Amino acid sequence: MIGQTAKVLGGADIRRALRHASRRRDAQRSAVIILLSVKAGLRACEIARLTWRMVTDTRGRVATTIELPNRAAKMGSGRRIPIHPTLRSALVKLQCGATDCGPVIRSQRGGAMTPDAIVNWFASLYRELELQGCSSHSGRRTFVTQAARQVGKAGGSLRDVQILVGHRSLKTTQGYIDGSEDAQRRLVRSL
Repeated sequence: MIGQTAKVLGGADIRRALRHASRRRDAQRSAVIILLSVKAGLRACEIARLTWRMVTDTRGRVATTIELPNRAAKMGSGRRIPIHPTLRSALVKLQCGATDCGPVIRSQRGGAMTPDAIVNWFASLYRELELQGCSSHSGRRTFVTQAARQVGKAGGSLRDVQILVGHRSLKTTQGYIDGSEDAQRRLVRSL
């Protein structure tokens, strides 16, 4: 994968990954890791640094947004990310087993997982699923691509996608977006 762009996951790939996760001993944690990547666009380091305080409201309940501070984000790119309903539901289930305000994603020994451990976790998942060309960045690329395709329907622009993923440059965001020949054909036909 070094030097290559991570593959964007299709809907069937995501469903397979979540089904696979549901059969694991750490099913709830596994589902949240996947969903933080594909439904919130978080990087491996951001998943590892995410704490319950960043995803809960003042009453300790799972909030409607992730409040990712600069210290938890790459290059100080902290941001507020609305929580997708599927991710929120998974966080609520995982929270039932949480004992404090510490890390959302804990290692099997109970401590915070490192960014490298998250990267390795994704590598193992995609190897088990035989998904070639996927890495820990595949979920993030999937999030950016899907957001870019839907942003016009939501009344937004690529700038909104850029803000959601914490890129300083729109050019960086554009590099994440996977093209679609079908969409290009539909677009040309609509002109």
